[in-house]
Order: sequence, then structure tokens, then C-alpha cells
Amino acid sequence: MFTGIIQSVGRIVRLEPRGGDVRLHVDTADLDLADVQLGDSIAVSGVCLTAVTLEARGFSADVSNETLSLTTLGRHKAGDPVNLEKALRLADRLGGHLVSGHVDGVGKVVSITPDGRSQRWTFEVPQALARYIAAKGSVCIDGTSLTVNEVSGARFGVNLIPHTVEHTAFHARRVGDAVNIEVDVIARYVERLIGGSQASGIDVNFLKQHGFA
Repeated sequence: MFTGIIQSVGRIVRLEPRGGDVRLHVDTADLDLADVQLGDSIAVSGVCLTAVTLEARGFSADVSNETLSLTTLGRHKAGDPVNLEKALRLADRLGGHLVSGHVDGVGKVVSITPDGRSQRWTFEVPQALARYIAAKGSVCIDGTSLTVNEVSGARFGVNLIPHTVEHTAFHARRVGDAVNIEVDVIARYVERLIGGSQASGIDVNFLKQHGFA
């Protein structure tokens, strides 16, 4: 699990084809890997990957065809910036929201508009994911935990403060760019509960009254 609080912006060193899939090599910049062991999880732009080799300031991970097809990792090239976060420890502060690192789909940047010192970003997601995104709820974009400002159909807006833009890969994103989207897992569980409410005896009206449906 992760928190969606980016710890460093690294760069892709190379994508090495291996037997039909890819080994991804990442320069982790100033991310401290002293407490990372082989087999540990690291989120790369929101994608949970397993470290299979470790270096002084980098690691590599094997990326399956499934992950390449469902995320933006297959579109990256050497030199591209990526958001990095080490796996959550039980003693860590949960500054964002619970993030699994299992990307639900790929969205795109629709617009970027100045708003004081901040920026208003609009994203569009596949219609199948739009139902899980709610105003004032949480969403994970390229591994970054963000609060949704407003929703309109398959589009939603967020506010990015200068710190977020400067200390994540958002500084390199442009209108039209693809981004990894992970919806709030609570929304998925609520849908599952409502879908099975008749069989389980769950009171849907109770869920609605308390803001879960």
C-alpha cells in the first residue's frame, strides 16, 4: 500500500525488452533506498512494481504486458520523469489516502489553467471509471493523491498548489498527456456492497443517508 504522497521524482533510464515484456530501469534521484530490499514494492507514477535489482540510486523492475497495456509505462521513453513512492509502513503518517498501486485505467490532461499561484487541472477518464469519482473525494493521478474539486460526466477538476507541481512529474505534463488513474478503493467496495445488498441484507438507504451511495 501507498499514500499518494510523492517522495521523489526519478527518471526512466531505459526500457529493456525481455522475452515479450519489459525490464524497467529507474534512476531514483534523491530517494533514499537504504531501507529497500529486493522484492520490495515501489510505486512508479502510481504503478506498484517489485524491485528485482538495486543500485546506489536506482532499481529495476519487470513490467508485464498486462501492466504495459493498462498503464502509461509502455508509452514512456528514456529520460521521462516519473513519480516515486516507497511502500507504506505501519508507523508512517497517512498524509494522502490509501493507494494500492493497481492502476484502474489511463486518463488524459484536458486543460491547465492558472488560478492565483495554483493551477486548475481538468482530466478526462474512461466512462467506466467516471462513476467512482466524486466531488471532494480522493483520486490518485500518476501516483499522487489529490482531492476532486468538481465532476462533469467523465471529466473532473483538481487544484494543484505550487509545491505539488514543482515536486512531482506534473511539472512536465502537458495538455493531451496520458496519466495513470487509480480511483478510491472505498468507492469500489461501496459499489460491491450495494450490488450485493439484496443477497446480503445491507440497507442501501442507510448507506445513502451516510454518504456512501
